[in-house]
Amino acid sequence: MLALKSLSYQRVISRSHQNIRSPFVRRSTNAATDNSAASVPTSAFTSHSKSFAERHPFAFQLGVATAKTSAADAMVQIVVEKKTPQEIDYKRNAIFVVFGFAYLGGFQYWLMVNKFSKWFPTRARFSKLTLAEKLKDTAGMVDALKMVAFDIFVHLPLIYFPSYYTCKEIVTGTSWNPLDWVRDGCSKYWANKEEDLTAMVKLWGPSDCIQFSMPIHISMPFRHMVSFFWTAYVSFTRGSVSVDEEVEAEKVENVKRRLSSSGDL
Repeated sequence: MLALKSLSYQRVISRSHQNIRSPFVRRSTNAATDNSAASVPTSAFTSHSKSFAERHPFAFQLGVATAKTSAADAMVQIVVEKKTPQEIDYKRNAIFVVFGFAYLGGFQYWLMVNKFSKWFPTRARFSKLTLAEKLKDTAGMVDALKMVAFDIFVHLPLIYFPSYYTCKEIVTGTSWNPLDWVRDGCSKYWANKEEDLTAMVKLWGPSDCIQFSMPIHISMPFRHMVSFFWTAYVSFTRGSVSVDEEVEAEKVENVKRRLSSSGDL
């Protein structure tokens, strides 16, 4: 009998100890779970913490390039050439919209982000360094200078300018033959090459030194912002159709009318 009483007493004592300890055990378990959940950030939070430019670099710079070229030409027409909004040459503005979207936003991104990252492998690492670290990174500085040289001596004179003048011929020219667009555009570029190339080196030489040391996701938007002033220059000096071109176009139209009326066209 005494043994049974002793056994039941021990069970009561054991249960009371468990009830006392269990709240503390549950608290420590919950605290550990909370800490582990807090220490592992979710992918959704990490994604939303980035800027739109970081999450969608191509789409962001494409919009900047297109809007910038149109705005720069409109500014020149209104501020410099003193035109009213009703007098804006929208055909001329269309040149810059098409060129900004297809070439500056599309082709240049492919060249300066996709291809440069392969041709110059230190670029991604070099762009993340501080200025002091960049100055100690010889390989990174050499690759940055190579990118500047490629842009100044290959891309701009051999690809950019012929593409721009050809695009201008597509919009303003009188021929529907693509070979005529390229031939006429390159001929006009060759006639203006000294002035165009001099202005190009003065602006893009220093600008490239900054661009190719910046983080990749903001390097192209930076280029487009600098290009706003370049586009304004091109719009002012090369954007409008010259008087000679207008006279030539009028002559072509007159010949077409005569041939049409005579039944030869």
